Amino acid sequence: MSETPHITLLGIKVHRVDMATTLDLIREFIASGRPHMIVTADASSIARSQTDHELRDLINDADLVTPDGIGVLWGAEKLGTPLIERVSGVEIAERMCEMSAREGFSIYFLGAAPGVAELAAQKMGEKYPGLVVAGTHDGYFDASHDVEIAALVKASGARALLVAMGIPRQEKFIRDNMDGLGVCVAMGVGGSFDVFSGKVRRAPGFIQKLKIEWLYRFLQDPKGKFSRMHLLRHYRSMVLREREKIAEARK
Repeated sequence: MSETPHITLLGIKVHRVDMATTLDLIREFIASGRPHMIVTADASSIARSQTDHELRDLINDADLVTPDGIGVLWGAEKLGTPLIERVSGVEIAERMCEMSAREGFSIYFLGAAPGVAELAAQKMGEKYPGLVVAGTHDGYFDASHDVEIAALVKASGARALLVAMGIPRQEKFIRDNMDGLGVCVAMGVGGSFDVFSGKVRRAPGFIQKLKIEWLYRFLQDPKGKFSRMHLLRHYRSMVLREREKIAEARK
């Protein structure tokens, strides 16, 4: 497997991939039989990683880091290292379900509130007949039960694992238990199960095309998004400061 090109954005590795390349890499990961971790990095997680060095190292050690959000594309462009396109976790997860139905590998759905992972798997199975669901489990457990939950995933025989427990909990769970999960691909997917289950509506297609899905999510839940907006403002400031440093260094 040849090395995938990447850029460095505020000290974080982000691969220069589009969706087609991402899916090809997932196929390679599954065929290899070895464990691989995928991180979908958005602007808020990159901002958080500036002070959470454990998260920073975790992202940089991942086998594949995709640009999840317009903020990452904007930052890369501002710093003269443009990326190809947004490759979000919710979109990768759905395409993996489609691939499972077509290619036969099994997926374990782990995370979200009780019953949501099960409903998400059911809805995806209805949308993609033939989807192979290895198992489901909610994300309402603390770290003291991680090894026990990892053993459940391994016993299911799953080849891929989707973890919906939010950043950085989901990524740290995957990293700490990777050898005990028995999967070839593991990826954190944030609130994707809420979308798949119908609990939360995703932005209409025209809003996604306008690249303002973040605004749609904010308007749906403004109280829950204020902390994230603070991180995004911080991210914007860091990118602009870094741009100034680069410009000064070129003089």
